[in-house]
Amino acid sequence: MALALRTERTEARLLPEQKKRIERAAQIKGLSVSDFIVQNADEAAIQTIYQPTSWILSNRDRDFLVEAMLNPAKPSERMKAAVKRYRERGGE
Repeated sequence: MALALRTERTEARLLPEQKKRIERAAQIKGLSVSDFIVQNADEAAIQTIYQPTSWILSNRDRDFLVEAMLNPAKPSERMKAAVKRYRERGGE
């Protein structure tokens, strides 16, 4: 992120131990404290925004979903009856 593009500023109040931890982590990553905070806050924001709208499936669940989509089960008698009632009541 180019320094010239940054035009907004924010502040945060930290506990002393939080500040020390953040400074240490930034040093380990070779970043300034400001860059470390911005990078990690932005990543957390992206995850927070998109997490409720995406699924992460295990390999087993993914395989189950793909199999169900490629080879859907035949409708049960109960499902057929429900569709019939829906159509009789004005459904499509």
